[in-house]
Amino acid sequence: MYDSKKLKKIEKSSAAWDENTQKVLDKRPERKKSFQTLSGIPVDRVYSPLSVAKCDYLTDLGFPGSYPYCRGVQPTMYRGRFWTMRQYAGFASAEESNKRYKYLLEQGQTGLSVAFDLPTQIGYDSDHPMARGEVGKVGVAIDTLGDIEALFDGIPLNKVSTSMTINAPAAILLAMYVQTADKQGVGCEKLKGTIQNDILKEYAARGTFIFPPAPSMRLITDIFAFCSQNIPSWNTISISGYHIREAGSTAVQELAFTLANGIAYVGAALQAGLKVDDFAPRLSFFFNAHLDFFEEIAKFRAARRLWAKIMKERFGAKSPKSLMLRFHTQTAGCTLTAQQPQNNVIRVTLPALSAVLGGTQSLHTNSMDEAFSLPSEEAVQIAVRTQQVIAYESGVANTADPLGGSFYVERLTSEIEERAQTYIEKIDEIGGAAAAIEQGYIQREIQESAYAYQKAVEAGEEIQVGLNKFQDEAVPPRNLLRVDTAIMESQVAGLKQLKAKRDNVAVATAIKKLKKSAKGNDNLMPPIMEAVRCYATLGEICDTLRDVFGEYTAVSTL
Repeated sequence: MYDSKKLKKIEKSSAAWDENTQKVLDKRPERKKSFQTLSGIPVDRVYSPLSVAKCDYLTDLGFPGSYPYCRGVQPTMYRGRFWTMRQYAGFASAEESNKRYKYLLEQGQTGLSVAFDLPTQIGYDSDHPMARGEVGKVGVAIDTLGDIEALFDGIPLNKVSTSMTINAPAAILLAMYVQTADKQGVGCEKLKGTIQNDILKEYAARGTFIFPPAPSMRLITDIFAFCSQNIPSWNTISISGYHIREAGSTAVQELAFTLANGIAYVGAALQAGLKVDDFAPRLSFFFNAHLDFFEEIAKFRAARRLWAKIMKERFGAKSPKSLMLRFHTQTAGCTLTAQQPQNNVIRVTLPALSAVLGGTQSLHTNSMDEAFSLPSEEAVQIAVRTQQVIAYESGVANTADPLGGSFYVERLTSEIEERAQTYIEKIDEIGGAAAAIEQGYIQREIQESAYAYQKAVEAGEEIQVGLNKFQDEAVPPRNLLRVDTAIMESQVAGLKQLKAKRDNVAVATAIKKLKKSAKGNDNLMPPIMEAVRCYATLGEICDTLRDVFGEYTAVSTL
């Protein structure tokens, strides 16, 4: 971006500045011997045109809405409309969660984001022995279509965008959502939203898997095919770096492992016979917004540029929409502390701002009390208001990519991209993301980073205010949300009643068809839809697939 003569002048001036600065340092040393980002990228004292001398504006940056999309996926970004403001919510019963959703919509939230309890996430009904003590605890309990109907009662599904954080049984929850919309008179073509549907990161970082990789990938590509034909505005997968980061990865690892998973999904879809430009426009991503402010902004920008290159050069995608990395962001839960929880408001505000400056399409802001429990209404309101203040009062949404051109941000963007690309090449050598997970490579990388960071915190090298510095006497939190243990009894009773009232012959017939399809090569979405329509339970459908596919056992990384 600068001619050679100007760069030489700057280089000469930089040398003189370094010499003068050293005199200052002799009298007043810097507070650290070296500075670096949370990913271990060295941070220079100052950045100048010399830092981005190799950057070609049109090739490396371009304009918003244009390849390589480093500066954003829309030409006008938030001047057209703000990002979708979501709050991840769900607890206890469908009826209780429905009340919270309506409260959030009244507070100005513009999209719903559903949290499911652990039994739902791993395909067990509320009356299963494995579900005991977990029903409705970390999300809403869903056993049948009736629960989804209650969850969205009075919420017009043609007017909201719904994100569902569900992976192994994603096809079943999507089928329930479609059937609920149908009962509202809302056609598939009017539905907007996302299912997470990202099983590879479950094997690597989170653990809510059911089936082995091969049948899991089949379910995912079946969803791709079904939605491309029937639900054109639905995001068929949210390829998630969020949980990779929560497990302890660095920003570079989060980006690299997420895009490596994305490469695996695209490859599986192509192998299944799908055309890249038929499904790629509905792929979406989900990133973590951590506390290293500029590194996070650079990570988001690097992600768009790297994915655009991957889709164009590796997979030959032609549609501009196939090249665009669209993503949802959630502020980092792992940064929240039980000590001095009011500080968590700041720990949410800064990452939320970095997500907006980085060009996110959708955002969830954590609540300050989530280090203790599911968020209270008061805490949720503050979290929603945080996004609204950024949107309406800060001015950062008035121009696209406002930090574009910053010498530091541009250099950091390139550095993160280069380091992530090195990881992706290593994973390619192993045989792809699935093979890297099977061999424990990705898990070990995450674990080593998590251990190194925790050691730094314990040694006081990384400061967490209120935790290892500026401590004070702990004050017990007030007004925490607690899920009533009676929810399990209520859920089990409702499930028993439903099984007695439904057409069990129709359920048995539908389950038989599903089993036959699972043993063959048919798309599994139609028989799952039929089973859901008959009020077959989540557990019954998952058990049918377990009988055919088996269950996955986690790889030891020791």
